[in-house]
Amino acid sequence: MAARRALKAVLVDLNGTLHIEDAAVPGAQEALKRLRGTSVMVRFVTNTTKESKQDLLERLKKLEFDISEDEIFTSLTAARNLVEQKQVRPMLLVDDRALPDFKGIQTSDPNAVVIGLAPEHFHYQILNQAFRLLLDGSPLIAIHKARYYKRKDGLALGPGPFVTALEYATDTKATVVGKPEKTFFLEALRGTGCEPEEAVMIGDDCRDDVGGAQNVGMLGILVKTGKYRAADEEKINPPPYLTCESFPHAVDHILQHLL
Repeated sequence: MAARRALKAVLVDLNGTLHIEDAAVPGAQEALKRLRGTSVMVRFVTNTTKESKQDLLERLKKLEFDISEDEIFTSLTAARNLVEQKQVRPMLLVDDRALPDFKGIQTSDPNAVVIGLAPEHFHYQILNQAFRLLLDGSPLIAIHKARYYKRKDGLALGPGPFVTALEYATDTKATVVGKPEKTFFLEALRGTGCEPEEAVMIGDDCRDDVGGAQNVGMLGILVKTGKYRAADEEKINPPPYLTCESFPHAVDHILQHLL
């Protein structure tokens, strides 16, 4: 890992770190204000594929988070960028609420499969349609491969198991665009003028948030909210730079020890 430099940017995960669905993590709004009172740039990075960036922003505003659209980098944005770059017509296996982020993308007569979290669409007939496209040589683009995520009613399967099923059945490998991919973190930092060694990532997913960020040279702080389960910090090597109770505790540490 490159030598640490003065901290210039903090990347923050959303669902599970700042909020869980429609409930804010206690003290998170005030902690974000304290972080914004410093010289660091704050960016929000999310693998959510359940809703468009606009819907996500409205949800955060209702929870009284002071966040603007250009501060959010989503895996949906990364997926759209790749679809445009490859000039493919995707079969979109995403939640209907995420479709606005693909507005203007040609989807008739598909020659690619883009898969995110789409509980309503994960049934045999649709997955079989995707399977056949892949067998015919269409590329598989996974918005992310999270194993599970946190809902109000408990943990729930993420898109990862479904992506893996399609990979297994067709003997292909998906191109993954969201966390923990290095390109995702570098893309999120683009525009901040910061190097990874000048940034910290805060999240509730030990592999996708913390492991991914640390692999690119950032420090990773794991919070024990959202999808966190006991001993998650032991699942990655190197372990998280810090494991703490919640986002406000992570901000306390940054203010006291990293600035």
